Amino acid sequence: MTRRLAFLLCALAAAPALAHITPPVLLVSDRDAVAGLLAGAKRYFVREVRLTPAERQGIQKDTGWAPDEDFYRFYIGRDEGQHDVGAVTFLTEYTIHGPVRVAVALAPDGKVKGAAVAEVSEETYPWVKTLIDRGFLASFAGRDAHASFTGGAGGGSSMPRFYGEIIGGLVQRAALLYEAGVLKREHRALHCIRVLEPQLELVATRVLREEWRASTCRCVHCHLQMDES
Repeated sequence: MTRRLAFLLCALAAAPALAHITPPVLLVSDRDAVAGLLAGAKRYFVREVRLTPAERQGIQKDTGWAPDEDFYRFYIGRDEGQHDVGAVTFLTEYTIHGPVRVAVALAPDGKVKGAAVAEVSEETYPWVKTLIDRGFLASFAGRDAHASFTGGAGGGSSMPRFYGEIIGGLVQRAALLYEAGVLKREHRALHCIRVLEPQLELVATRVLREEWRASTCRCVHCHLQMDES
């Protein structure tokens, strides 16, 4: 919110040509966007992802985009069986005609489930509505973080094409953030568990043996049987 307000104030003060920035138009509330994009979810959880310097550098090296927020918030949806349905995050791009805020849903495998434009300016709305009516946002479903998101805005005037690229870029950024801040971390954690699991089993076995010895017969015969098992 602070960043959005700062942008608007700077834009209004920069030059008279920018003074035509219009009020925001709310297309869908955060609550409705999360519920709509995560169909089947019964419970919701919030996960805040703070990227490490290495994760930020990795994204910038691969895509040219440098994540600059302190953290990114994902709304995780789970079904009645407590299985993940997906995650939704909101990202904003500030343009000369006003901000564009998009909700993006990611499946547990990191692929895009769907996207919705949550908020635009009055001036931007007709251009973005053209894309919405054309089904442009639905075209992102099934793409992963490294697919192409900038094409497909189609013909027509230059402004819908321009905002198609803006929206596509936001959808890809959401996928990149989920990949770096959620998927890759989970994969590293699973790898560590697999590596350590044999050692943990060995330690657990030794602990159980000691507990068994402490709670059973102290005779040499029983100890020998335990050692042989």
